[in-house]
Amino acid sequence: MAKLIVKKLAIENPNANVAEAAALLEAKTEKVKIETVNWKDYPYQPEISFKIGHNNDSILLKFYVTEKNPKAVETKVNGDVYKDSCVEFFLSPKADGSYYNFEFNCIGTPHVGYGPGRHDRQPVPEELLAGVTAISTLGSSPIDLNEGDKTWEMLLIIPKDTMLHDEVATLSGLEAKGNFYKCGDETAEMHFVTWNAVGTENPDYHQYPFFGDIVFE
Repeated sequence: MAKLIVKKLAIENPNANVAEAAALLEAKTEKVKIETVNWKDYPYQPEISFKIGHNNDSILLKFYVTEKNPKAVETKVNGDVYKDSCVEFFLSPKADGSYYNFEFNCIGTPHVGYGPGRHDRQPVPEELLAGVTAISTLGSSPIDLNEGDKTWEMLLIIPKDTMLHDEVATLSGLEAKGNFYKCGDETAEMHFVTWNAVGTENPDYHQYPFFGDIVFE
C-alpha cells in the first residue's frame, strides 16, 4: 500500500486568502502522480498529479490534469459529477472503514458523501459544502470541449468541519486512509486512474481495503 505524508503549512486561515494558500501549497509541497491504470478495458490515461497540505483546520489540495476533450455538464451539488471529467479524493479520517468521497468535476461542482461502502451513502448537506473552496482554471460554467488535449488545474480547500460524522479537532497528527482518483464515466475517452492500486475485476473506487495510508504532520 502507498503511504502519503501530508505536510503542515503555516497559514492561519486559507479561506480568507485563497491566493496565499495556493502559493504556499505550490512552494512547500511536492507533486504526487496518479498513474495506476487497474483495468485493461479502459487503457486511456490522462496526465494527472496533485499537491496536498493542511493547516490544522483545512485540507489544501490541488490537482493538475492534461486530458482529451474535458467535459463538465453537471452543475447540481451532489449530482452525478463522476460522469464528467472528474477528480476525486476519498478519505477515512479514523481509518475505521467509513470514509468521505470528495468528488469534483472540472468546473468545481461537488459531490460529497459518507459511509462504509458504495451503497447507502449519506450526502453531506449542501449548506456545509458551501464552505468548500473549488477553483478551476476552466471556470465554473458547463463545458463540452472538442479541442484535443487540454490542461487544467483545480484548487480545493476542504475545512475539517465538512467531515461532520467524525470529531476531527485538528488535522495535525491524524493517521487516516484514503485514495485519489481521476475518472470520466461519460466522456469521449472513458477512464479510471488511481493513486493506490485497486485490485477489483471492474472499476470501483469505493474499495476501502485498497486505500493507502495518509498521515497528517
